[in-house]
Amino acid sequence: MTVLKHTALILLLLFICIGAKAADKPYADDPVYKALRDSMHESFNNAEEERFFRSVRNLEDYLLSKNDLHAYYTQRCNEIVFMMNSKKIFEAYKAARRLSQELRERKLDKEMYMAHNMLGHIYRYCGNYEAAERQFRKVIELMEESGYRESMPPIYMNIVGVTEDSDPKEALKILDQAAAIANEYSPERVFDIETRRTLIYYNIGEMDKFMQGYRAYKEGEAKGLTSVHGRSVEVYYQAALGNTDKAVAMAREELGEDSYGTIASIYKDAGRWKEAYEAAYQERLSNDSIASVILTNSVEGLRDEMTLYDMERETARARTITLTVIIVLLVLLIAALTYIGLSRRRHMRQLTKAYERALESDKIKTAFIQNMSHEVRTPLNIIAGFAQVIADPDLTADSEERQDMSSMILKNTRLITNLIDEMLELSLNEAGSELKREDSVNVSAMLADIIEENGSLVEPGVKMAFEDSLPEGFTLTTNRDAVRRIVNSLLDNSIKNTTEGCITLKATAGESALTMVFEDTGCGIPPEEADRIFERFVKLDDFKEGLGLGLPLCRMLASRLNGSLLLDRSYEGPGARFVVTLPL
Repeated sequence: MTVLKHTALILLLLFICIGAKAADKPYADDPVYKALRDSMHESFNNAEEERFFRSVRNLEDYLLSKNDLHAYYTQRCNEIVFMMNSKKIFEAYKAARRLSQELRERKLDKEMYMAHNMLGHIYRYCGNYEAAERQFRKVIELMEESGYRESMPPIYMNIVGVTEDSDPKEALKILDQAAAIANEYSPERVFDIETRRTLIYYNIGEMDKFMQGYRAYKEGEAKGLTSVHGRSVEVYYQAALGNTDKAVAMAREELGEDSYGTIASIYKDAGRWKEAYEAAYQERLSNDSIASVILTNSVEGLRDEMTLYDMERETARARTITLTVIIVLLVLLIAALTYIGLSRRRHMRQLTKAYERALESDKIKTAFIQNMSHEVRTPLNIIAGFAQVIADPDLTADSEERQDMSSMILKNTRLITNLIDEMLELSLNEAGSELKREDSVNVSAMLADIIEENGSLVEPGVKMAFEDSLPEGFTLTTNRDAVRRIVNSLLDNSIKNTTEGCITLKATAGESALTMVFEDTGCGIPPEEADRIFERFVKLDDFKEGLGLGLPLCRMLASRLNGSLLLDRSYEGPGARFVVTLPL
C-alpha cells in the first residue's frame, strides 16, 4: 500500500500507452483531440477533481464520436484511478463494477482485462491481497487471449507487489516470467523488472545478489535507462554500505510519506531498535489513517446507497437500519481494538521486546481486519448487489426470482448477524462467573432437534448421526441457551471441515456428568495445532467461513456451566473428536 500513489500514476501512463498510441490514431494530430488530452493530463497530475472529470468526459465523448472503444474505455479506467488517488474507494469500486458489466453487455471480450485490472488495484488498496492476485492473474489470462503480450509485464509486476511479502521466492519466479515476456515483446521494460528484482534480493538478505543488481542498475542508468524503483535501490544501497543515517535521510527525501516502512527496515537491520520502533509506529499510524479513510468512505457510500433504496422501496427500511447498525458496530470494534493495541504498547518496558511485540500486534490486527473484511464484505456485496437489482425500475423479474433475491439477502443478513453475535457473546462471557442453571432440559429431545436443524447444512454425501444412550426421559438442570450454543457451534465446526463420511453426536450420562462426544471424518487437527485451536481468531484454514471464535466461545460457555470442552488427542481419526462434559 505504501507505493500505491506511485502505482496509480504509473497506471495512468500505462493505459495511455496501451489505449492512445498517437501513431496508430487517425485523429492523433487533431488539435481538438490534443487539447482534450492535455487538459485531462494536467488536471489529473494536479488532482483538480472538477476539471479532471469534465475534461476526461469530454475526451470520452470525442473518442466515442471516432468509434475508438478501446481508447474510450481506457479513459474510463483513468476515472477509476483518479478516484483511488482521491481515496474514494467505494466510488472506484462501483465504477469498476459498472465498467465490468458494460464490457460484458457489449461483448467486448478483448477489453475485459481493464475491469479486472481496476478491481485488482482496488482490492490491493484495501489490503485484500488474495483477491487482488486473483484479479491480476485474470488480467494476464485475458491479455494472453487478446494478444496484448507487450503489456503483460506490468501486470506481473502488480502480482509481485501483492506476493513478495508472503512468498518472496514466488515473487522472483513471477519476475522471471515478466522478464521472459518483456525480452520478446517489450525490451524497454526489462530494466525496470531487473531493478525490482534487486529490491527483493535486499529484502530476503541475499546481499551479494543485491550488490550485483545494483551495479547492473548503475550501468543501465549510465546508458540513459530509468526505473521507478531506482530511488529505493539507491536508499538500500546506502543501508547495505552501513550508511544508515544517509540511507534514512535519502528515504525521507525520495519516498516522502511512503518511507516509514523502509526506514523501519533500515534501522532494524542496523540494530537501532528505538528508531526502528518509532518508524514502525509511524507506519502503523499511516496505515491506520488510510484504513480509516477507506472505511469511512465505504460507510458513507453504503449509507447513500441504502437511503436511495429506502426511498424507492419503503418495505426495505428495516434491512437498511440493520446494515447501518452492523457497520457502526464494526467501526466501534476496530476503534476499540486499536485503542487496546496502543494502550498495551505504551506499557512496554524494554525497547527490543516492545518492537517485537508491536510487530506481532500489527500482524494480528492485520489478519483480523483482513478476516473481518473478507467475512463481512462478501455478504455486504451480495446484499448491495441485490438491492440495486430490486431498485431497478425496469426490473421484470417474476415472483419466483424476487423470492430468490429476498432469500439471498436474508441469508447473507443472517450470516453477518451471526458473526456479530459470536463476537458479542464472546465479549459478554469473558467475565467468567457461573451461568444460571435453572432450565429443566430434556437432553435427548433437544439434541435431536439440533441434529435435524443442521442436517440440511452438510455437504452432499455426508451423513449426520445421533447415538443416544441416555435413559428415557432424562433431564438436566442447566442453562438451555448456553448448551444449545455449544452444540450448534461444535456441529457447525464439523460441517465446515467435513466433505465426506459422517458426523456423529453421542450422548451418555454417568453418575455425576453428562458427556457429549462430537466425531467427524473431516480434515482433522494436526497435533502441533491442538492447543492453538482454542485461541481467539485462530483458523487453521483461512478459506473457511468464520472468525475463529467458535471453539473459544464453546470452551468458555462450558467452563461457566462448571463443565469442560476438550479435544481428544487419542482419537486416531480420520477427522477429530471433541468431548463436552456438563455436571448433573
